[in-house]
Amino acid sequence: MRKSSLQTGKDTPIDRFYGIGEKRAEAFYKLGIRTAEELVYHFPRAYEPRGNVKTTAEAEDGEVCSLVLTVANEPKTAMIRKGMTLTKFTAFDEDGVCAVTFFNQPYVRDVAHKGMTFRFFGKVKRDKPNAPAWEFCEPFEVSPRQFKTEKKEKASVSMASPIMEAVTPRGVLRSLVPVYPLTAGISQKLMGSTMKEALSAVSSETDGISEFLSENLLKKYGFCGIHEALRFIHMPETLDDTAVAVKRLAFDELYLFALAMMLSKDGEVKRVDAPLSVIDRAPFMSSLSYRLTAAQMRVCDAVEQDMTGGTVMNRLVVGDVGSGKTICAAFAVYLALQNGKQAALMAPTEILARQHYEELSAFFARFGYQTELLVGSMTASAKKKAVANLASGISSFVIGTHALIEESVRFQDLALAIIDEQHRFGTGQRRKLSEKAENVHVLTMSATPIPRTLAMVLYCDTDVSIIDEMPPGRQKVDTFLVNESYRERLNGFIRKNISMGGQVYIVCPAVEEEETLEGESGERVSMSDLIPLGGAREEKTKKKAATAFAEQLAGVFPEYRVAFVHGKLSGKEKDRIMTEFAKGEIQILVSTTVIEVGVNVPSATLMIVENAELFGLSALHQLRGRVGRGKAKSYCVLVSDSKSEKARERLKILCATNDGFKIAEKDLEMRGPGDFLEQNYGKTRQSGEFDLGIASLEGNVKLLYTAFDEAKATLADDPALEKTGNLELRKKVFSDRAASRV
Repeated sequence: MRKSSLQTGKDTPIDRFYGIGEKRAEAFYKLGIRTAEELVYHFPRAYEPRGNVKTTAEAEDGEVCSLVLTVANEPKTAMIRKGMTLTKFTAFDEDGVCAVTFFNQPYVRDVAHKGMTFRFFGKVKRDKPNAPAWEFCEPFEVSPRQFKTEKKEKASVSMASPIMEAVTPRGVLRSLVPVYPLTAGISQKLMGSTMKEALSAVSSETDGISEFLSENLLKKYGFCGIHEALRFIHMPETLDDTAVAVKRLAFDELYLFALAMMLSKDGEVKRVDAPLSVIDRAPFMSSLSYRLTAAQMRVCDAVEQDMTGGTVMNRLVVGDVGSGKTICAAFAVYLALQNGKQAALMAPTEILARQHYEELSAFFARFGYQTELLVGSMTASAKKKAVANLASGISSFVIGTHALIEESVRFQDLALAIIDEQHRFGTGQRRKLSEKAENVHVLTMSATPIPRTLAMVLYCDTDVSIIDEMPPGRQKVDTFLVNESYRERLNGFIRKNISMGGQVYIVCPAVEEEETLEGESGERVSMSDLIPLGGAREEKTKKKAATAFAEQLAGVFPEYRVAFVHGKLSGKEKDRIMTEFAKGEIQILVSTTVIEVGVNVPSATLMIVENAELFGLSALHQLRGRVGRGKAKSYCVLVSDSKSEKARERLKILCATNDGFKIAEKDLEMRGPGDFLEQNYGKTRQSGEFDLGIASLEGNVKLLYTAFDEAKATLADDPALEKTGNLELRKKVFSDRAASRV
C-alpha cells in the first residue's frame, strides 16, 4: 500500500516517501540525505540523452542513443545457465531491424508484445554492417512493408538491456533523464521517483522552501525562482533548462558562501595580551646560503608585523613550487622560538613531514632548539617521548601529520601553527591545531598559484601573501606537447633520461579505464555517453588507465623497476613506494595526481602526463613542478590525442611559460574558477566543507565576482541580515547545509 506522508514540506523525513523503508533510508543517510530539502539539493551528475533518436541506419557502432522500434515477434525467454535468463525479440523501424536482448529481466515478456512501439535507449552494436538483415535476425511475425517489396541490404543492429519506454499517442517521453550519484541500496529509478515526491513536498506554500534571493537580485541578473531552478535541474525538458538552473543554483552557492565567510569574520580582530617582540633577524639571515628574494622578504616583513602587532595572525602564503615558502615559514618559527614560545608545522603526508623534519631540525639545531617529529608510523614509545618533550617545553618545535591534532598532544606554550598544503586539510583539522593553545598565530601555505584577484575574493577572511618571484638559478623545465604517434620516441627518451641517472614520473588521469555511472537500467554508463550537468557532452577520450599502463610499461622496460601509486592505496603503502622512488630504487613511477604533493626527488628529470587535456592547467603546472629540482636538465611531456582546438590551445600555454601565476590567470579565464574552488574548499557535503558542487562546474568566473560583490552590498545595507526582506536569507546562510564550518 502506498505510504502517505504525515508531514509535507521541506523537512519531510526521507523515510516518509513511497518505497523508502528503514534499510533504504539508511542508504540515503550515507549520501547526507535525511529530508526532502536535502534530497532536492542532491543534484544529477549528468543526463541520459534519450531525446537523441536515430534510425537503425543512422546509429553508429557503439553509439549510445535511442531507437524507436516496433516489436516484430513475441519475446522468448531461455535459461542460458544457472541463475541467468536471456529474453530476446526482434524489433524494426523503416530502415532496418534490431535484435533486442535482456539479461535476467524475464518480465519483459509481459510488457513487450508484437506490434507495440517502444523507445529503446542504450548502446547500439552494429553486428554486420552492410549485411542483409534477414541473414541473422529471427523471422518477422509483423513485417515492415518495405521488406516485402524491396530486396536490398538493410541496416542490422542489436541492443543489450536497453531502457524500454512505451510510445503511446498521449504519452510524452523525456528527452533528458537525470543520472544521480548513488550508493549501495539506491537505484536510479528509486532516486528519480523519490525526487519527484520531494520536489512536490518542498513546493508546499506553507512548509516548503522559500525564496531567499531578493526581487532586486532576481530581476537584476535574470535569475529564475528557486522552485523553477530545482524543477529544471531535476526534470529538464531541454538543455536550456539545465543552463538556467545551473546559473541560479551556482550563484546561490557562491552568494551564500561569501555571506557566511564575511559574517564569520564579522570585523572582529582577535587581540593578544602579550604580543611577541621584534627580534634581530641577522643570525637567521646569515645562516642561509642564499639571499631571499624581494617577494620572500615581503612575506617575512608581513609575518613579523602580524606576530608582533598585538593581534592574532591568520595569513596564507601562496607561492609556486620552488618559490621558497618553507624558508618564510622557518622565519616565523624562528621569531616564535626567539620569544621563548613553541611552534608546530603540520604536513598532509608522513613522507612530506619527514622531508621537512630532515631539512628544518638541523637548521634550528644551529640555534640550540630541539625539533620533534610526530607521525603515525612511529612506535608508541617514540610518540610518548615526543609528546612529553612538547608538554614539558624541552622541545620548541614539532613537525608532523594529523598526529599533531590528537588529544594526547599538548604544548607548554604554543604560539605558532603552520599548515602546509592547506587545501589537503579540512577546516576542522586546521582549527584543531590552532586551538591547542590560546591566541595561536596561524600561517598556512599553498603551492597552488592563484590569480591575485581571485585570492582576495576567496580568502576575504584571511591576509594573503603571494610569492610571485622565483629564486635565481631555478631550473626551467622544457615542456612539449605530443600525440600518441610519438610513443616510440617517447620510450627512447625515457631510456635516455634513466641512462643519464634520471628518474621518470608518468601520470595518468584515472585508475580505471573510464568514469562511469549507473544508469536507470542498472548498467554502467560511460560519462562520455552522457551530457554533463550544465554543459555540452564531453569529448570522447580514450583514457590511459594507470593500472593497465603500469603493467604495460613493466613489459616495455624490463631492465628498470616500474612502480604504481594511486589514491586507493593506503597511506602507509603510498609512503613506502614514494620513499623507494626517492632513494632511486624505482626508476619509473606511474601514478595518478597523488604525486602533486609529494617527496622532493632531485634526480627526477622527466614528467610525462598522459591524457593531458583532461587536467586543468594549474594541476599540470603542479605536476611539472615535481621535476627540475636538481642540477640536471629536466623535461615535461604532455601527451594528448585530443581533436579539440580549445584543448590544444590550453596545453600550448603550458609549453610557452613556466610562470605559475600567468598559467593560473589563463586557467581561470578559459575554464572558470571550478578547479580553484575544489582545491581550496572541496565540493561535497561529506567533505565537511561548504558545498560547492554546481559552482565548481560553472565556467563563468564573472559569476564568482558578482556573488561576492552582491554579498558585500547586502551586508553593507544589513550587517546582521535582520531586516524583514533578509530573514529567509539569514536562515539559509546559517543553516547547516549552507554554511558548514566556513
